[in-house]
Amino acid sequence: MEAKRKHDFEGYSLEAGFLSIEQVAEIVAEIEQLPSHQPKHGLRHADKKLATVAKLIRVPYLQQKAAQFLSPNAQVVRVILFDKNPDKNWLVPWHQDRTIAVNQQHDLTGWKFWSIKDGQHHVQPPRELLDNMVTLRIHLDNTTAENGCLKVIPNSYRNGILSKAEIDDYVANKKAIECIAQAGDLLVMKPLLLHSSSKALKPTHRRVLHIEYTDQTLPLGLNWL
Repeated sequence: MEAKRKHDFEGYSLEAGFLSIEQVAEIVAEIEQLPSHQPKHGLRHADKKLATVAKLIRVPYLQQKAAQFLSPNAQVVRVILFDKNPDKNWLVPWHQDRTIAVNQQHDLTGWKFWSIKDGQHHVQPPRELLDNMVTLRIHLDNTTAENGCLKVIPNSYRNGILSKAEIDDYVANKKAIECIAQAGDLLVMKPLLLHSSSKALKPTHRRVLHIEYTDQTLPLGLNWL
């Protein structure tokens, strides 16, 4: 990405037709074959559980897209499948994506709020690391305001890690944008961009592949999970 584009980037970008209808259909077909006990509404390590997703993250143009917002060293560090649907129709309040998944807990200055999720270590790293990450969100279904599309506040990532009071104040005084998209469309977003989603008014499948990239290495003693 050119320096000017980086400077002008508002923290999110929508691109139509990033995947073909055929590619989307192949992934959706495999999702629908998952065992009934598999929590499809929030599937961590989707690239380890879905062969179509594993194949997708190896195609060069995904890495090249992430590299436009980071550097040529951009690499995948986390893949999650979300599916807001009639059975799992949830509200997501305004927040930032502040945590990363790592191989173990390690005492480091500035690394906070260690936790275990699904048996994996999660932590909030310093802002500098989060600033050097980007997420590619690939829509597998059409998403509208009626089925709970993502809402974002442009440029909010520039303010760093915000407290709840700061988030509330920011949301009260800034305009939110609804990220309406078609199946196959791509949403690029920075982790610290303020975002939320409402409960669906007309619940349908709203499946999204959430793929996180970084070009940063972790401090000695930690590895990306």
